[in-house]
Amino acid sequence: MKNRIVIVFISFVLISCSYSTSKDIIKTQSPSKNIEVSFQLLNDGTPTYSVKFNKNSIIDTSKLGFDFKGLSSIKNNFTIVDVQNSSFSESWEMPWGETKEVENNYNEIIVTLQNAEIEISEFQIHFKIYDDGIGFRYEFPKQNDFDSIIILDENTEINLTGNHTCWWIPGDWDIYEHLYSKTNFVNIDALSKANHGSLAQTYIPENAVNTPVTMRTSDGVHLSFHEANLTNYPGMTLKIDKDNLLMSSELVGSDRLGYKAKLKLPFNTPWRTIQIANKATELIDSKLIVNLNEPNKLGDISWFKPTKYMGIWWEMHVGKSQWSYTNNGKPHGMHGATTENAKAFIDFASENEIGGLLVEGWNTGWEHWIGFEEREGVFDFITSYPDYDLEEVVRYGREKGVEIIMHHETSAAPRTYEQQLDTAYALMKRLGIHSVKTGYVGKIIPKGEYHHGQWMVNHYRKVLETAAKYEVAINAHEPIKATGIRRTYPNAISREGLRGQEFNAWASDGGNPPNHLPTVAFTRMLAGPIDFTPGVFNIKLKPYKDENQINTTLAQQLALYVVIYSPIQMACDLIENYENQPAFQFISDVGVDWEKSITLNGEVGEFVTIARKEKTSGNWFVGSITNEDPRNITIDFSFLDSDKKYKTTIYQDGKNAHWDNNPTDIEIRKMKITKNSKVDFHLAAGGGLAISLIAIE
Repeated sequence: MKNRIVIVFISFVLISCSYSTSKDIIKTQSPSKNIEVSFQLLNDGTPTYSVKFNKNSIIDTSKLGFDFKGLSSIKNNFTIVDVQNSSFSESWEMPWGETKEVENNYNEIIVTLQNAEIEISEFQIHFKIYDDGIGFRYEFPKQNDFDSIIILDENTEINLTGNHTCWWIPGDWDIYEHLYSKTNFVNIDALSKANHGSLAQTYIPENAVNTPVTMRTSDGVHLSFHEANLTNYPGMTLKIDKDNLLMSSELVGSDRLGYKAKLKLPFNTPWRTIQIANKATELIDSKLIVNLNEPNKLGDISWFKPTKYMGIWWEMHVGKSQWSYTNNGKPHGMHGATTENAKAFIDFASENEIGGLLVEGWNTGWEHWIGFEEREGVFDFITSYPDYDLEEVVRYGREKGVEIIMHHETSAAPRTYEQQLDTAYALMKRLGIHSVKTGYVGKIIPKGEYHHGQWMVNHYRKVLETAAKYEVAINAHEPIKATGIRRTYPNAISREGLRGQEFNAWASDGGNPPNHLPTVAFTRMLAGPIDFTPGVFNIKLKPYKDENQINTTLAQQLALYVVIYSPIQMACDLIENYENQPAFQFISDVGVDWEKSITLNGEVGEFVTIARKEKTSGNWFVGSITNEDPRNITIDFSFLDSDKKYKTTIYQDGKNAHWDNNPTDIEIRKMKITKNSKVDFHLAAGGGLAISLIAIE
């Protein structure tokens, strides 16, 4: 890996006197001075912060604090005893990602606060200010002979300066698989989403939103609120105070234990993040979240190769086959994960430059995996059903250049999974399998724990760390949110964490509407890679699911390989739906590991166009998608390399294309495009555009 270039400028300001009046304000700006953070103690010693963007207030005075079990709250009567300022600049290299080189430049301030009258008498607020946003966290040193503390609430405020337009999902403690709502801030009503028949688990205790939550101010500034480096701590939702235009941190708790978090001193909280941009497109290009994580701890992970993959998966969702092998103890004849079926997928993948095959339903236990209260011990992660020869499938795949992707559905029984982790991953290492899709469908066992609480955050991390020892990469479904930990543990390759493609196959509410993915690109995708599983060609799902469909055009399904980022991209449809389809050539050609990514245009929930340059080949690919509104866009190709020529293929909506009325109408044509080209394109309702620019030697 390339050596990092690091330049650090540090200056320290030691403060011997105490700050106690509202006149004392500590200010720090970003490197370009477009963002300014102010820290201030109110007259009663309450710590606060505020943020300006381009000299205008973007976050008003917001309080900081904590409530502990059996200890005094961190609230007021604090004095400032130390302030440290420094600047930092580096360039670091992603082993895989949206871009190869990442610039990490910020100014920072660390303020040490003290209140000698309470038990937790000292802590620090640490701010990092970038040109694309800020991150801040609490840092608690070892003190007063305390071994550990129990957090009942973190009281971090975000005081908005207006009734912004918001794109949000409810602050569900158990799942992120909700459709995004677009409302003004004062119209956020998370509790109205509490009853959802299509979700296997859900718990929304109050009017709060999950993160990332994206907003647009009345003067067009775009904001996204999230967190970075979520480690040994509960996930954070943001509670809504409509009357005061205020959000405050609401941590996911544990009914079993009766608190939000238990932590040993010293500890740091995750970074609370605010991305700030003039344009929506700049949110996508921001690297704030990964920059606020620690550098790679694993070193060389060349054993993981970004890839496209197929799967014995979609056929279960549309009802062609099943995960289980028996019904009432007898084989039902519809088991999908058979040796014969796997070999057929391997043959097709090999012929079409697809590097992986996911096989779901291969292992015993699927007869009792969901709908049962007691799910401990249901799954065995090393034992195959009788009609699936794991070793033979792996051998055949290796012969054909296709690596098997393992699947571990835990049925939300993490203790059972942890008992088998080493055995399951040792099997994978012996077979040369380097990635696994994990799943956590259902209510967490033990009862009273939630998917996004501290106990499960630590479980997900244990899985990630154990997998790394066996050279295994994790694609987590029903996961904890992405918070940039992929920088520190680059075997965290992708995750679900949103309402995915499968909802189109079986949800009773009509599936994902056309505005879903143009919203996801500016919300969930800001957190990190998404295993969305694109590539459905049989849009109407016949003959299996006449009552359901995919709510996009075929051209948009192609465009998603560029727009929705992941280092693993699934071609999810059935073999018979890909055969003799010229449009499949784009899936064969498109890259998954990028030298550079550029968001060319877009607005939240409406449309987005992204160009990406493949790391190894120098090929460029462009994807553009729109919501239910047809639109014309202009693409300026000045991003292309001036010293190269390209063989260009356009995959765009046909003249009569429409996501519902005529979704498979697609036009494929060649066009001469150079760095000097500016080309107009039409996107149909729910449509898309995919362009391959293959470099000519």
